[in-house]
This record gives sequence, structure tokens and C-alpha cells, in this order.
Amino acid sequence: MPGRFTPLINEGVYHVFNRAITDLTVFQNRRDYIRAMETISFYRFSKFSHRFSYYIRLSQTKKDEITNYQSPHQLVDILSYCLMPNHFHFLIRQNQEFGIQKFISQFSNSYTRYFNTKRHRVGPIFQGTFKSVEIESQEQLIHVSRYIHLNPYSSGLVKKYSDLVNYQYSSYEEFIHPSNFHICNVDTILSLFSGPEEYARFVSDQSDYQRQLEIVKHLLFDP
Repeated sequence: MPGRFTPLINEGVYHVFNRAITDLTVFQNRRDYIRAMETISFYRFSKFSHRFSYYIRLSQTKKDEITNYQSPHQLVDILSYCLMPNHFHFLIRQNQEFGIQKFISQFSNSYTRYFNTKRHRVGPIFQGTFKSVEIESQEQLIHVSRYIHLNPYSSGLVKKYSDLVNYQYSSYEEFIHPSNFHICNVDTILSLFSGPEEYARFVSDQSDYQRQLEIVKHLLFDP
């Protein structure tokens, strides 16, 4: 019998993640990643006068205008994220009741419809209910953020660490440089550093990361 879903609390911050079924590659090319990021940007809000099919045809300027207008109505604040070929990670603060659950459900359902239509398939592409771990301290917050941003490098998807900032499907570029996508509230984490440069040094500190690896695993996953 599936476990009971414990409601996530408002103003709580959570590491939310899920994996594709049977290691299916759900983000197979640039078009897939961009579609996923557009979907994320759209469904973090609770109120929209237009459908997603209308939103994705807009210019980036128009999308930014909508984002600014809808800012008071966010289900969630996305503090960092990373899309990988067969899974995703979010660091999220819930703003409205059931906000994270609604956001992940809408994102997963919308992207699944896109993926299945494009590939002429049916059925789920992600494993069951998403997993979540509550963030309970600032230390945990910054370590989980670093873990999320290092995913492409630690998995070997990005071969050289210096190229990590060029990985376009995570929020790391938003933290370090201006980006075409403004999905994240980067201030929550950057406020704990002197600025983007110090955060970049924190992420690049491989020796420290290795020392903290077992702690990070404990913080990320339930026993």
C-alpha cells in the first residue's frame, strides 16, 4: 500500500526530485529542455488569464511582462533547479497551500503530454509521486543548492568544471550571470554569500564538497 502523503507546509523549503520510469530519457534534446523550462516558468504561478499554449508563443519580453504581473500569485518560489536527462531536482519554497504538489503535478502532467504526443506514446514518464525532503537549516539549504548545481558535472554530463556555467538547463547560470530565463528567486541563497563570486567559489570547492558528501547524502535522502 502506498505511503500517506504528508502535506508540505507554507513557507517551508523542500528539495523535490523525481526520476523517469525505467531510466527513460525524458529530456532528449534542446527542444525538450526548453519546453520543460517554459512549463516550469508558467506553472509556478497560480493565476493566469491565458493557456500555456498561448504563453509559449509569446516573445521573451511579453513573457517577462507576464511574470512581473503574476509575481504576487506564485504557488512556489523556485530557489534552484536542475534538469538532467532522466530526472529533475528543485529547491522550492511553498507560498500557497498545496503549492508544491500543484506545481509538480501541473509541470509533470503538461510535460508528459508534450513528450508523449511528440513520441507517439502513452502512459507515465515519471515515477509515481515525487520525493521531497524538508530543508531545516541554512547549512542544509546551501549544500543542497550546491548539490543540485553540481549534478551535471558530478554525473559526467559536463566534462570540465569550467563548462558548468554553460549548462543551460539548471539555475546555476542565473546565479552567476544574467540569463534569458528568470525562473529562480536567487536572492534567498545569494543573500547568504557576499555575492555571486563567493557562491561560485563555494560551488567550485571540490575538496570541501567531497568532505561534505556523506553529510549531503544524509540531508538529501530519507533513511
